[in-house]
Amino acid sequence: MDDARIGILINNACMAQSGGFTDQSADSIHQPVTLNTLALTRLASAIAPRLANAGEGAIVNIGSVVGLAPEFGMSVYGASKAFVLFLSQGLGLELAPKGVYAQAVLPAGTRTVIWERAGIDVNTLPDLMDVSELVDAALVGFDRREGITIPPLHDAARWDELDVVRLGGAFRPSTGRGSRALQAGCLI
Repeated sequence: MDDARIGILINNACMAQSGGFTDQSADSIHQPVTLNTLALTRLASAIAPRLANAGEGAIVNIGSVVGLAPEFGMSVYGASKAFVLFLSQGLGLELAPKGVYAQAVLPAGTRTVIWERAGIDVNTLPDLMDVSELVDAALVGFDRREGITIPPLHDAARWDELDVVRLGGAFRPSTGRGSRALQAGCLI
């Protein structure tokens, strides 16, 4: 992506599958995980150095509210969209000082072909947002320079409250023996 005319990447690589985690084979999850994470990351990686060197530009990654809520089901899809959120936040921290804006857009269910491709009848889903509503909300968030835009969240203060708690140390890892991460065998 060396073309200097490209100043904004809208990164919307996405694929979902229907069915629960135990209904999907290791082979069947390869394609959505690869597309939703690796393709999106490679596209961002291809343009980020040029934007940073130019001192301007934007990377907009389309995630999903499912990446925040495992109770919605779709474990593999949700996990891949949680990756999109984390990557976007990391890019925002790294690239903002270099003049590059990174935004994660986390829509709820949106009326697109993703449902049909996943084998789900769109007519059985209530309260889907139209693509135009998603785009309008994403553009408002873009103009406001929000790091995270959640179109179905009508009270932005709710997300801000969560972020204050997160940044206030609620999730700082501990190295003490009482740490849940160490008890679970994880090394942080």
